[in-house]
Amino acid sequence: MLANSLVALALAFPFAVAQNLSVPSTWRDPSTSLSFLDRVSIAQNCVNTLTAVLDTDTGSFSGLGYWQNANVLSAMANLDYFTKSTTNKQAVIGSLNAAFSLYADYDQYGYNDDAMWWATAAYYGYRAYGNPNLLNHAIATWQHVSNYVITTSDASSGKQPNKDFPIEGSCDGETMVGGVFWRPLNDDASVNSITTGLYIALSAHLAATTRNSTYTHAAILSANFIKTTNMNSGDLVLDSINAQDCTRSSSSWMFTYNSGKYIEGLSVLAFVTGDTSWTSLMLEVVAAATKAPAWEGSDGIITEGADVTEDNDGVGFKAVLIRGLAEAWSCNTGNTALRTLIRSYTDVQYNALLDLASNSSSGSTWYSPAWEGPGPTSFIPWGQLAAVDVLVSAVNVNN
Repeated sequence: MLANSLVALALAFPFAVAQNLSVPSTWRDPSTSLSFLDRVSIAQNCVNTLTAVLDTDTGSFSGLGYWQNANVLSAMANLDYFTKSTTNKQAVIGSLNAAFSLYADYDQYGYNDDAMWWATAAYYGYRAYGNPNLLNHAIATWQHVSNYVITTSDASSGKQPNKDFPIEGSCDGETMVGGVFWRPLNDDASVNSITTGLYIALSAHLAATTRNSTYTHAAILSANFIKTTNMNSGDLVLDSINAQDCTRSSSSWMFTYNSGKYIEGLSVLAFVTGDTSWTSLMLEVVAAATKAPAWEGSDGIITEGADVTEDNDGVGFKAVLIRGLAEAWSCNTGNTALRTLIRSYTDVQYNALLDLASNSSSGSTWYSPAWEGPGPTSFIPWGQLAAVDVLVSAVNVNN
């Protein structure tokens, strides 16, 4: 039902003409001739290298961090969703249930974004398999994180009930309403875009699924916060802002996942509300994010998070951008220019992975987190993490 509704919305609002959605002529290899079955096989084979190091009793993959584990599970669920299969169902559901039983509201270390990565994975699992427990986990975690959203009354009073310091209701003349605190700790003042973007996307997904206006209202407030308070003039999402004194992260802190998660949230929010202004904003962010010198060269290949020596948060960011673009592709069937841009950008990364950054000499295919190559000489778990969303997205956006 949701998919049909998304199609109906996309057909009703097919075009926005202000954005530059053209495909740059300098991009490297922005198409693929691989068949659907070949693309599915490549994606599933990457998943299999990761499930080989999965402990379903904890939902953890050896060599990856807590939030990264949830992103692998997200890709696994989405691959089944796109292919209408249950290949990964047991591993996904078992892992998501195990983590929720171990950590209240998926919060292992005291980070709201960690909790939301897992809640979003639970939502994708619900979408793929219809398992009601996963939807309940997503909702429970959403309710937990909602305690750390700056409300209209918080901004007016200068006090957030779960923080022990006064907050600013506006920064640089723009509202802080809808911003989500990065951590639930009562002394942490950081409001950041990834936690807020995760909250927008999950709120919009839950609104689309439940038709509960509480989720819609929450998504709108937080989407407006990023729009008015935490984007730069080039339509890219900034990183963080301190709610106590309005100090900001450096303007050079430009990370793919901030824009990627916002793109996903805006795409679904446009469906929920029927408000084409969200579609227009999404198109602006897509146009900027797919052509951002901050994280790619003229060939279009993303260079962010290319560390082959050790895992770090940055190696997982770019996969989130590709996943967000895939959601926008699915939500906008009537916009040929947008879908062509997203498919082309995804295929640039896809072909870079297959041609430049892979090694199949072991019998399995290993991927480097450095997508411009060379391929790795050994199994790098975070290289597989970075690659898997591209491989999964390529299954869908080339249909």
